[in-house]
Amino acid sequence: MRQRPSDLGRAPQETRATLRTYAALAAVLLLSAFPLYWMFVIATSTDAAVSAIPPSVLPGGQLMTNLHEVFTMQDVYFTASLINSVIVSTVVTVSTLFFCSLAGFAFAKLRFRGRDPLMVVVILTLTVPNQLGVVALYILMGKLGWNGTLLAVITPFLVSAFGVFYMRQFILHAVPDELVESARMDGALTMRIYASIILPAIRPALAVLGLLTFVATWNEFQWPLITLNGTEFPTSMVALSDLASGNYVIYRRVLAGAFVATVPLLALLLVGGRQIVRGIMEGAVKS
Repeated sequence: MRQRPSDLGRAPQETRATLRTYAALAAVLLLSAFPLYWMFVIATSTDAAVSAIPPSVLPGGQLMTNLHEVFTMQDVYFTASLINSVIVSTVVTVSTLFFCSLAGFAFAKLRFRGRDPLMVVVILTLTVPNQLGVVALYILMGKLGWNGTLLAVITPFLVSAFGVFYMRQFILHAVPDELVESARMDGALTMRIYASIILPAIRPALAVLGLLTFVATWNEFQWPLITLNGTEFPTSMVALSDLASGNYVIYRRVLAGAFVATVPLLALLLVGGRQIVRGIMEGAVKS
């Protein structure tokens, strides 16, 4: 479509949201937030209120009582499980940010033999389900003597193929080759270039990857359940499964524990949500 001469040089007009757009966004927000709200309602209710028909949609006043039961159960060490989840998620997130950004920098800006085939291998690992390697991983951790410890939960996730690919794509577009070459001409070594040029340029991408990694590690259930089976101090997701086990499930207690385990993720999202949007938008504009 050809532009008229009078349209040349004009800035593109902004698309204004209509009332229908706001209504659709509000509906999506309500549908997304309702499970969290319902979890809070059950966590604050009594057994009678949970089994009542029709169910109550308003929070009760038993939250502290239910939380006290969760944290004082003899077979479920919920406080220790939360501490373990914080330790595992923090270590995995920091390690992933460091190794993935360093590998992404190498794949994007350094020239070495086999760079492209190796990147293809990294991408192909994304197509392999994690469940296929559980048996081999369990045997390996057993030979190292790490089964039943946090090392077995942390070590396999210190770096991720998705993180390497994501950082490689972001660095490829965010950092000009001329900037790296000029730093080399000034005598900067590779790690100096990484620390002084690459890291400041990829802060939005680091925030996105860090939040995604922390949430994914916090919510990891299968592998901690396998390797920490029978231990007294599992992660929070395994402790929640212990709360839900047994012949009779007390849902107010289970959802009270789930509410506590969800609060750190909600707080992290509120603090870093703007960084997620910024990182995604910058990546979309650069690509």
